[in-house]
Amino acid sequence: MEEHSIVVDGDVLIGNYAELGFGLIGKTIVAGEHVKINGNILSESDVRIDMWSEITGEVRAKADAYLGEFVKITGKLFAENLDVGNNVSISEGYDTRGWLVVRQPLPIVMFLFFYLLALLRMGNEEEVEKALDELFSDDTPSNKVMSVPNRTKIDLDTMKTTSRAIIGNHCRLLGNIRARSVSMGNHVTLFGSARTTGVITVGAGCTIHGNLASKEKVKIGRNCRVLGKITADDITLHETSRVDGALAATNGVTIERDDLEGLDDTGKNLFYGFTMLENI
Repeated sequence: MEEHSIVVDGDVLIGNYAELGFGLIGKTIVAGEHVKINGNILSESDVRIDMWSEITGEVRAKADAYLGEFVKITGKLFAENLDVGNNVSISEGYDTRGWLVVRQPLPIVMFLFFYLLALLRMGNEEEVEKALDELFSDDTPSNKVMSVPNRTKIDLDTMKTTSRAIIGNHCRLLGNIRARSVSMGNHVTLFGSARTTGVITVGAGCTIHGNLASKEKVKIGRNCRVLGKITADDITLHETSRVDGALAATNGVTIERDDLEGLDDTGKNLFYGFTMLENI
């Protein structure tokens, strides 16, 4: 996350009624209905924006752009080909090198449905399985997607969603996270706090410039640093991690150790815990 844009090494999928206070830079960018994006969109491939969405900035697609009905763009649009619905507003005009078609573009979900249906009718079951694996397999290295759930709000202050927040490796995030639960990968830097009703899991080598608060459990991996305090029902902290603030846990704090003396007969780590003198 930069000052004005969210940069994704992959595709971006934005749910309906989401609000983003940043622009987007990625490969294929797909936005649902009634989406608001306060910034420029720069795509290395296609851009698909569903109806009643609003973009405060420019839209640049190196391939094709598809705009649904009543889409509003306050800047200029650049694309190879342009497919637009009725009552689309582009304040500063558009620049295309190929065709321009005024019609209601097919939503991406319907496009995938008809594509798979056509393959099934032709009897290409192997092609259908291959397409589904490429779309939904988490084991595919190139399958890097930023998925923004419906009604999510992301701005300079807050990243708020009613769903889970799942963060990959080597991410740089700006803002306070408010979600049902948070699962954080390795080597993540968060310039803000995280507050959830569920579990917070932090991977290895992460830096949190804020507080962590959960009504359930908080687990911190190795070589992490939390510059704020941690409040939870239960806290598990690796011995190589550091917390600058206070630790407050109703059911105590557990320190996870890696030394050989801390291994049992099966080779698993034993946990040595201590209970906070002051409960929440």
